[in-house]
Amino acid sequence: MKRRPLLLAPLLLATPALAQRAQTPARPPAAALTDRDRADLTRVEAYLNALTTLRARFLQIAQNGASAEGTAWIWRPGRMRFEYDPPEPLLLVADAGQFLMYDRELRAPTTLLVSQTPLGILLRREVRLSGDVTVTALERTGPFLRVSMYRTSEPGEGTLTLVFNNDPLELRQWAVTDAQRRETRVTLSRIETGQRFPAGLFQFNDPRFFEPGGFGAPQGSGN
Repeated sequence: MKRRPLLLAPLLLATPALAQRAQTPARPPAAALTDRDRADLTRVEAYLNALTTLRARFLQIAQNGASAEGTAWIWRPGRMRFEYDPPEPLLLVADAGQFLMYDRELRAPTTLLVSQTPLGILLRREVRLSGDVTVTALERTGPFLRVSMYRTSEPGEGTLTLVFNNDPLELRQWAVTDAQRRETRVTLSRIETGQRFPAGLFQFNDPRFFEPGGFGAPQGSGN
């Protein structure tokens, strides 16, 4: 039972963020960007803002080595679903400005605001990597482009790093790192974009969501 929070809490960074606010953590410095860096950030913004739907398999690895696999659905703006493969009974859904963390085995739901997590940057209607988002690093490693950032007003929430295939630009991975430098990494594979999803996959405020056979039930592995 202890493994589940270790998988989910670092992914969302909700609990670390709330704990860190009272300690007024140091604000990570913004990256010194070159003209090439700014051009790449413009490319990243354009890619994310053009992305409407994405479905992929994911592998999630926590700082303590705990791992889980499953299927992810993203429907921008505002909606996301993480369906963990058995034996993990976990479901993570974002909709209407809230994240739902649901343990099907315990029938225990927990909700928090999307805006209180760095992962919420991905779900914004308009992604802008400036102003209320501070970019701390932009790195090019082989075929990959890595961009690290945090919400400017809430440095204690932690840092979000997005990893893209550089040419053509495609989101392949993200990592969240909390104020104690604990990292959780999510790697995507078998990526499909531009599909249509049933709205019920994300509408957990509908009571039917939690009924047997409802959209809170397992939706398949995506194989």
